[in-house]
Amino acid sequence: MGLLLVVMFVVFVAIGVPISFALGFISFVGINAMDTIPNTVVFTKMFNGMTSFTLLAVPLFILAANLMNEGEITNKLIDCCNALVGRFRGGLAYSNVLVSMIFAGISGSSQADTAGIGSILIPAMENTGYDKGTSVGVTAASSTLGSIIPPSITMVVYAGIANCSTGALFMSGLVPGILLGLAQMAVIRYYSKRKNFPKMDPVPMKEVVRLTLTSLPALMTPIILIGGIVLGFFTPTESAAIACIYALLIGIFYYRTIKISRLPAILVETMKLSSLSLFALATANALGELLSYYRLNVIVQQFFVNMPGGRLVFLLVTVAFFMFVGTFMDAVPAMILFVPIILPSATALGISPIILGLIIIVTLALGLVTPPYGLCLLIASSISGITIEDAFKGTLPYFLSSCLVLALLVLFPNLWLSIPATLFPGLF
Repeated sequence: MGLLLVVMFVVFVAIGVPISFALGFISFVGINAMDTIPNTVVFTKMFNGMTSFTLLAVPLFILAANLMNEGEITNKLIDCCNALVGRFRGGLAYSNVLVSMIFAGISGSSQADTAGIGSILIPAMENTGYDKGTSVGVTAASSTLGSIIPPSITMVVYAGIANCSTGALFMSGLVPGILLGLAQMAVIRYYSKRKNFPKMDPVPMKEVVRLTLTSLPALMTPIILIGGIVLGFFTPTESAAIACIYALLIGIFYYRTIKISRLPAILVETMKLSSLSLFALATANALGELLSYYRLNVIVQQFFVNMPGGRLVFLLVTVAFFMFVGTFMDAVPAMILFVPIILPSATALGISPIILGLIIIVTLALGLVTPPYGLCLLIASSISGITIEDAFKGTLPYFLSSCLVLALLVLFPNLWLSIPATLFPGLF
């Protein structure tokens, strides 16, 4: 029966069935085949999987990103970054990465980053002389930072699954996220000379100061959110609610770009986007229950514990596995399905759940720009109007630079725990 379920899943993915429906159908079929388990277990697990207070952060961060985009706050950040780095060759590409790093500290969503920033910067880059592959590649690759630089929706989900500190996980992603951005900028610098990327006219210092002050409320958002979590003023879920309120207030009263009449449409759009992730998460919970009946977690743990090579081999296999999974599955259902299976093995090998989560999240973030699923790649390529193949060719150099940072995470895992260990000493 197990082999049949695997074949069914592969077929569903191959013919384009949405992953959430595929997971739900397989869960129902598998549990229905067990005489001792009632079918209602599927729906009970789906419902119970949605009752976590932590998961409330998912729609709230999506709402915050939608409010930022509706209020044209993204435009303010882009103007500010262009003024700072536009004078250099490849300035718009640098600005693309820099804005993504800042926006990541606001929205927690890579897809929102791609849609919000890409809709502005991809046409702008093409109009100033960048080829389509570069415009899409820089945008798609830099948008993956939304899953790594705190706050992050995928980190919230992982912390709920692994029962670890969300704040500590947030802080563990700060330095790797910045390194990923710098690595992508290094690629831009290399290609800016080879491809003769354009540069913008220098902006007078007075105008730079004006644009920075105009963008200051938006630039303060990551500081408020991360600082509040670290200092213990609010939880990650509460920080998502505060991000929504803050974005709404500055959009209505400071920038005056959000109209009250638009709020119902923004809420509807938020519910549509949230339902995609949360329904997949619900069906993944049901499938996780099915896998537990097959004792898959025990089998995997025995396999890894008896494998020669210890922690390094375990982490390398984990990266390879999630890199493969990320090519056809979103991060949320992938973590719901497989983190409970491999987490006991990591614990047995003395690997912290925090560093395991960081490596898994970075790996799955890279899956957002790899075909055939690659959601950020799909969004960016649709904005530019090029094929997935051409889009991935443009993304490949930036993807490979991110892989180098991921390799550092695997080779020196304890190095990245210094910040969370300092801020949360009781956890380590």
